[in-house]
Amino acid sequence: MHRFKDLDIWKLSRKFCSQIYITTANFPDNEKFGLTNQLRRASVSVPSNIAEGCSRSSNKDFSRFLEIAIGSIYEIETQLLIASDLGYISQVKVDELIYDLDKITKMISKFRSTLQI
Repeated sequence: MHRFKDLDIWKLSRKFCSQIYITTANFPDNEKFGLTNQLRRASVSVPSNIAEGCSRSSNKDFSRFLEIAIGSIYEIETQLLIASDLGYISQVKVDELIYDLDKITKMISKFRSTLQI
């Protein structure tokens, strides 16, 4: 088992989640149950799956949770692009957030490759 609070991927994804909450606070009220909710839930999913995976007794199980976290990252990227298409967020902000997502994805992928499965 791993201590999730010690993992840089967990720390960074938790910080990213806060960025999503701040960003979506400016979305229109009519998106409260749409993109705002979807982005927030997907962003919470990333550090949550990393933490849950740490509790598993096998690296194979942990790796699966990391894979789910990466899936949530792709979901976030898609939703950010849609939010940009709708004019809810600037392209500059989307690019910044996607840069952070790419960094997290690479870190998770590299970490997964070190697990002895």
